[in-house]
Amino acid sequence: MQPFDYVKPKTLEEASALLLQHNGQARPFAGCTDLLIRIERGFLHPDVVVDIKALPGMREVAVQPDGHLRIGAAATMNQVALHPAVLERWPLLAEGCASVASYQLRNRATVGGNLCNASPAADSAPALLCYEAVAHIFGPAGQRSVPLEQFFLGPGKTVLERGELLTAITVPPPAPGAVGHFLKLGRTAVGDISVVSVAVLGWPDLGAPSGTSWHIALGAVAPTPIRAAEAERLLGQDASPAGVEAASRAAAAAARPIDDIRASAAYRTDMVRVLTRRGVERVLAEMRAS
Repeated sequence: MQPFDYVKPKTLEEASALLLQHNGQARPFAGCTDLLIRIERGFLHPDVVVDIKALPGMREVAVQPDGHLRIGAAATMNQVALHPAVLERWPLLAEGCASVASYQLRNRATVGGNLCNASPAADSAPALLCYEAVAHIFGPAGQRSVPLEQFFLGPGKTVLERGELLTAITVPPPAPGAVGHFLKLGRTAVGDISVVSVAVLGWPDLGAPSGTSWHIALGAVAPTPIRAAEAERLLGQDASPAGVEAASRAAAAAARPIDDIRASAAYRTDMVRVLTRRGVERVLAEMRAS
């Protein structure tokens, strides 16, 4: 392990100043489940590691007076996955967070770190995209907020600029009657990185031709986690078995996967279709039963 300085700032302003210095060789430290591995393997060579966990609000998970869920960037996966309010009102997010690695790792891994790594396979991202979450950022110019759909720029790339750090994610309350499911395919039953993931959120909507509205998000099948907008539109028009199949094929058409050591692009594309269909069918069955 290469040597580096460890600094624990007391304010957001101090943390931002530290990240702005050192010619880009300062890195924020939250759960550190990814950072330490990258340093140890020589992929990163920071001069300074800035511990942001103790900054105000960074580990908070709470429902705000306006009904939005606020997740501090250093809140762990298990904090979110096991939080009573999340389980009751945002269960799709609880499913996504609970699918990350092992229970032990989820005690360290943070939601903010999962997003800032900008892996296309980030398991918290599809659910947060379905819920239309917003990323809150602090930097030299002060606070700014970005819809999560605009936060990712590519593999390992986000809108964060030098000196900026993610402070929180806010999640609006879902529509009444909303039902969601997260489906993940990995090389092993649990604990593996996603080969394909699909998050499906549906809710009753009397203004839609099908009587339902939908958000569908895909992971590990494009340079960033993405929404499948055409699939959402088709389901809003027709949620019959034929409509579900058409929407599932539209979701597969939205994917832009690659061949890699974990799966071929063709396999990923076909599994988007399969998992989308399964997810939509589960959501429809649950809505009809309620």
